[in-house]
Amino acid sequence: MAEKAVAAKTKTKMTTWEKNSLKWGWLFIAPTILGLIILNIYPLIMTIYQSLCKTGDFGKGNKFIGFANYAKMFQDTEVWQSLWNTFKYALFEVPVSIAIAVVVAVLLNRKMKGRAAYRAIFFLPMVSAPAAVAMIWRWLYNSQYGLINHIFHTDTQWISDPNIAWLSIAIIGVWSALGYNVVLFLSGLQEIPKDYYEASSIDGATGVKQFFSITLPLLSPTIFFVVITSIIGALQVFDLIFMVMDNSNPALPKTQSIIYLFYRYSFTQGNKGYGSAIAILLLIIILIITMIQMKLQKKWVFYN
Repeated sequence: MAEKAVAAKTKTKMTTWEKNSLKWGWLFIAPTILGLIILNIYPLIMTIYQSLCKTGDFGKGNKFIGFANYAKMFQDTEVWQSLWNTFKYALFEVPVSIAIAVVVAVLLNRKMKGRAAYRAIFFLPMVSAPAAVAMIWRWLYNSQYGLINHIFHTDTQWISDPNIAWLSIAIIGVWSALGYNVVLFLSGLQEIPKDYYEASSIDGATGVKQFFSITLPLLSPTIFFVVITSIIGALQVFDLIFMVMDNSNPALPKTQSIIYLFYRYSFTQGNKGYGSAIAILLLIIILIITMIQMKLQKKWVFYN
């Protein structure tokens, strides 16, 4: 027993080089850990705490009220309407943007003249200022002198009709996310060996058959990553609605997202406790949806 104890102690004893390596390792990751604590963990803890309080002015004088904010939130029809608006936006924006991005990426992955220029054009929305994007689309959607109504000879109220305003915002979201998704899919397509396509061509497979039998299965890990990040981003949509929709817009109640409602309560009305409860609700929803996706990905994601 004594010999085994000595042997175990000898094995666990670190050399000077190992100690120095450990110190330098902690030193290198310290800025990242510090950033996570200050920018992520601490705000999350404070948000949970404030959701249990009636907050005072300038974050002072918080009064602990337990789960009263949550009880009020579950009875608030505006919260559920905003949540439904957010889901409608995500259910349209995510699949449409991913489907278009996959097709565009496949087309841009071929050898063609001006391929680099086309890639840059599709990526332009990602580097455009959100304010500029909102201004352009507000002009396009304008019911009196907008380009869309002028082309189709209609007088549709694209962003003031409660029935279609959310769809108009979702179309902007699809356009904005297209370039980023295309770049990710292009990187995934370039990792697929060309031998698969050559072998299938010899067997007589058409381009459509190759797309569904080779491209999509081997691109599924990238698609899975894009789906997760796109859903999280869509559920957190705020800037498009904030910059395109006015406060006096009659379609705002049927268009505002849950994050927009959080902004209204927290920063416009100063009710940070209730706003924090809304934020925690969205956090729980995102966690549940992400966990479901992680479980389901085993059935359709194929890793090489």
